[in-house]
Parts: sequence; C-alpha cells; structure tokens
Amino acid sequence: MPRLARQLWVALTSITLVASGCAPRQPFYFFEDGDLSHYVGAIQKLEYPDATQEPLDEAAGAVEPLTLSNPNFDNIWEVSLEEAIRTALENGKVLRNLGGRFASFGGPRPQTGEPAVSLLTAPTQTPTVYDPAIVETDPFRGVESALALFDAQLASSLTWERLNRPQNFNAAGGTIFPQQLLGDQGNWTTGLTKRTATGATWGFNNSTIYDNNNSPIREVPSTWTTNYDFTFNQPLLQGAGTTYNRIAGPDFFDNLYGRPNFRGVLLARINADISLAEFEAGVRNLISDTEQSYWELYFAYRNLETRKAGRDSSLEAWRKVHALYVEQSRGGEADKEAQAREQYFFFRSEVENALADVYRSENRLRFMMGISASDGRLIRPSDEPTTARISFDWQQSLVEALSRSAELRRQKWVIKQRELELTAAKNLLLPRLDMVGRWRFLGMGQDLINQNYNPYNADNSDPLAGTDAYSTMFSGKFQEWQAGAQFLMPLGFRRELATVRHHQLQLARERARLQDEELEASHALVEAVRNVDTNFALAQTNFNRRVAAERQVEAVQAAYDAGTVTLDQLLDAQRRRAEAESGYYRALVDYNRSISQLHYRKGSLLEYNGVFLAEGPWPGKAYFDAHRRARQRDASLYLDYGHSRPGVFSRGAISQNFESLGADARAMQLPPRDPATREEPLPAGLPTTPSSPAPELLPTPSAG
Repeated sequence: MPRLARQLWVALTSITLVASGCAPRQPFYFFEDGDLSHYVGAIQKLEYPDATQEPLDEAAGAVEPLTLSNPNFDNIWEVSLEEAIRTALENGKVLRNLGGRFASFGGPRPQTGEPAVSLLTAPTQTPTVYDPAIVETDPFRGVESALALFDAQLASSLTWERLNRPQNFNAAGGTIFPQQLLGDQGNWTTGLTKRTATGATWGFNNSTIYDNNNSPIREVPSTWTTNYDFTFNQPLLQGAGTTYNRIAGPDFFDNLYGRPNFRGVLLARINADISLAEFEAGVRNLISDTEQSYWELYFAYRNLETRKAGRDSSLEAWRKVHALYVEQSRGGEADKEAQAREQYFFFRSEVENALADVYRSENRLRFMMGISASDGRLIRPSDEPTTARISFDWQQSLVEALSRSAELRRQKWVIKQRELELTAAKNLLLPRLDMVGRWRFLGMGQDLINQNYNPYNADNSDPLAGTDAYSTMFSGKFQEWQAGAQFLMPLGFRRELATVRHHQLQLARERARLQDEELEASHALVEAVRNVDTNFALAQTNFNRRVAAERQVEAVQAAYDAGTVTLDQLLDAQRRRAEAESGYYRALVDYNRSISQLHYRKGSLLEYNGVFLAEGPWPGKAYFDAHRRARQRDASLYLDYGHSRPGVFSRGAISQNFESLGADARAMQLPPRDPATREEPLPAGLPTTPSSPAPELLPTPSAG
C-alpha cells in the first residue's frame, strides 16, 4: 500500500508540472484584495518643466514656408550685404553658425541640403554675448572673486550659557567650592581680518566675557572681562610677495595639502582675456557665415535665371519640332520630337531644383540674420560681387595672420597663464617660514562700562568693587604681547617637485600647440591666397566660355534653321550654354567668397566689414569713482613701486583699425596696416556689373 501511494504521488506531481509548464508563477497571498491603485508603476516620467519663458515671436510666428507647391510671397526684400551683417549682429545674442557648412571657403560648393542645427546638437559649444560677462562674474574663477580674497572679513559671535552643575567636594572642600555650581556665562567675540598682496594677514579682534556664578572664593559674584588683540602673520619665504599672491591667491594655503588651486587675480584676468578672444572669434564666425550665406543666395538666384533661360530656349525648340511633328514634315520625326521634349523636361527639372536652392539659401541667410524662417517676404541680394582683381602683399598678410588671429591670441594667453602658474609652483619649493605677533590690551571690572572712571587697582582691599572693564583696559596697566616664528618644511619636497614638473610640462605642451597653430594658420593662409587667384582665373575662363557658348548657340540655331545641322547639335549647344552661364556665376561667387576667407585667415574680417568690438557702458558710479581716483593720483607724489609689482604680462589693448597704425608698426607687437589693394580690370568683354536678376521666379510654360 505505501508503494501504491508513492506511485500515485509521483504521477500527480508529474501531471502538475506538465500542466504548469516552465513559466514563472506569482506567489499566493491569503489576504490579497487585488487593489493595486496605490502602486507607482514608473520611477520617472517624461514631464514638462514649469518654465515661464515665452517662445520667440520670430519662431512662433513663422508662416507657411515657400516650396515648389507654394511659391507665393507678398513682396521681394532687397537686402545689401551690410544690412544683412548689421541685422545678424543686432540679433546675435547667440553667435550662430552654420555648423562647419562653409569649411572650404572659396573651394567646392558648400552643402546646402540640411538645415543648421548646431544649437540643437551642441548648445553649450555655441558662444554668446553673455560669455565674457559670465567669466568675469564667475564666483570661483572671476576677477571680482579673486579680488574678494583680499577683502576685509568681519566675523562676530554671541553666546550665552547657563550653569547648573553638581560637583564632587567633601565637607572641607565645600567651604571653598560649592557642591552645586550655579551661574551664567556670556561671550561676545568680534574680529576684523585683512589679507594683503604681500601674503600678510592683519587682524583686530575684541572679546567680551560676562561671568556670574556662586563660587565663594570670588570677590564679587559677577565680572566683565574685555580684551582687544592686534595680530599679524607675515610669510617670509613660501607664500610671500605680491607676485605669488596675485597668481595663486591668498587662500591657497588653506588647502595646502589638497590639489593645488591657483586662482589669483592675474589668472582670473587672463581667463577674462581668453573669453574675450573666444567672443571675438564667435563674432568673426557669425559675420563670415552671414557673408557666405549672402553670396550663396546670390548664386542661387543667378543659377535660377540661367536654368530658366535654358528651359525657355528648350521649350521654343520643342515647340518648333512639335509643329513639324504634327505636320509630318522633315525635321519633325518622332525621335526628334521626343528628344526635344526630354530636353525641355530636363531643364524644367533644373529650374525646379534651382528654385528649391533659392528657398534653402534664403532660409539659411534668414537664420544667420536671426529673423523668422518665413514671413511672407523673399530676400534677394542687392549687392553685386566684385569682378576686379584684388591682390594682397604676401608678407604683409602673413604678419597679420600671425598677429591678429583670435585663436593664436587665445593660445598666447593660455601660455602666459601657464607661465604664471609655473612661477607660483616654484614658490612652493621654499620652506614655510612665517613671522607672527600679537599685542593685547586687557580689562576686567564689576561692570562692563559705567560713567565713573574706576579701573581695577590691585592695591585696594576691594579691587573690583565699583570698577568697569573698559576703564581698566584704558588705564593701560594690563598689556600682553607675543612674537614668534613658525616653520614648516616637508622632507623631500616630493609633492612640490611634482607640481613644478607638472606645470613645466603643461607650459611645454601649450607652446608646442602654439607653434602648430601658427603652422596651421600659415597653411590656411596659403590655401586662401591660392583660392583667390584660382577663382579669379576660373571667373575669367568661364566668362570666355560663356561668351563662346552663346555664340555657338546663335551659330547652331542659324545652321539648324538652314537645315545644315541636326537637332542633336542644337540641343547640345543650348545645354552647354546653360552650364557655361552657371559655371561663370559659380566661379564669380567663389571668388568673392575666397576674398572674404582671405580676410578671415589674416584676421581682418571684422575691419573689412566695418565691425569693431567695444565694451558697453558701465554704471554711472563706476565713472564717478574712476574720475575721483584719477584726481587722487594726479594730486599724489610719485613713488616707484616697481619692486613690488608683478612683471608685465599684457601689451595692452589691440588695435582693431590697422590702417591708422602706419607702415612702421612692429610686427611682433602690432602688424603694419592692411595692405593696399589694387584693382585690375578683367579681360575685354568681362562685365564689371552683372545685370540684376529678374523678380520672376517660377514661370511654368505649357507644353502645347
């Protein structure tokens, strides 16, 4: 019977396992009611922030964009290059760019198939007009933060304490010390400390103490004690001197055994200069991309007109062949009619692509100008590209490229920063030797202060009766002083030597970077000069090609009308004329773009476009204080403090107008003036002012 029971149990277990399978099962709970409404099924959810920022009107108010199926606009907006740049700067709180779309200035045609989304992909890498001020006001690395380390510090504390303490004394000791100590204690401490540029710390402190208890050995139950301390601490070796403290900052030794944290006022000033160089580069890039977008839009219009001319001529040829095809005349064969029709639709597709390029290029110029993507107007450039040869002196351009580049100036500031940090790091190799001192005036009395001058007198039988602490202190009988020296030196200087070596390597790295940046700048300048020359030559060649193609079309058309050439030759000539026309304007626009790029590479693009950077107005109080300080210095006696000032680390403000410097300016400080340009006319037959593009955009002729 037990054997049969075991067999039944095994069979039942097998059937249960087969029925349940291998799927996981939830446990069973006796008191489960099935209500899981209190359970939170997600840790985080996608939510909107509670922000009050209103959307930009130019973004929220954009109308339906211009497309091939919606080519309608209210009017044409004629915009000059100067107006486009001015609008871009006025709307340039964020210094927009096209995301490297114009990396090859004056070379191959830039890509215009994708919108600029550099702000959406990397918003923190795009400079803004706020960046210099943000660096200036940084609470840890800003100039004001570094100067604040030398500000006087006022500290004060007030405490009151109630005493109720049992004490362990026998009957004999109880006559002197109470078995239960009762009393009150108050302590008010106030101090003023000031750090100087030499590394010294001066202090002025006051401590006032009130003491009242039931001790039987006290002459009076309560007393007031006050004292004034004058203290100083002056480093003599490590941490001494204005040079070190203006580089490292006076609080460096508060965290001496942590990571070296040099953040003095000189380094903060250099950080501000670095941010200004980056800001200048951002403004330059904004202007450069705006000008590139402007000329690309000009080419898009010219290319559209070229494609329209090709389409119209092919339409005329198709109509003639189609008429012969209907009449079943010679020259109207089915293959020729189909060929003429294919030519027309080819040029029609070219017109549609060219019109789409106009819309795309116009949208990019709108983006660089900081205006709405579409507002019912269509921008059209009103300026014409130059057709004159512009020559630049190579040596002059090279000097300017190496002297005026914002990137090179930024790197030089970084090198100066590393040099100052190395100077501060070498100071750490000295032992720490500080001279310290303190002078104290003390006073004690039954009261803190009263109107009767009654100081403490030890010769009286009751010296504290009727006295006050301030009268005792002003009597000058109780004075203390202390003088001494503190010495600290690590044996081996391992951390300090590693710090010096670290900053030496950083300095070597930044100098190597500067050399390679200068090499890169010279190579970029060479490419820019080559592009100017190449694109001018291509403009000449393509103009002659354009003239020849026009004459070829006229000759082939006459021959075709006379029946001496076939339709293939006429259609091919028309296509060649369209390509020659487009190629000429492509080379002409690239020539003007390459001129802009040459100014970009030699650092004169801002001056070339009449843009100069200047600091905005300060508050009126700042001008008042500056005038007062100037009058104070004018009325003072001159003393040479050169021995206590740090060495010169700046050559002063750069000149943004090199034309006013003259030809004798030294290249190592300020490069000579901008090279004089000389204009040479193009070969005979090359127009100096191309005709303006017609306002018509999309003529769609019928095929009949």
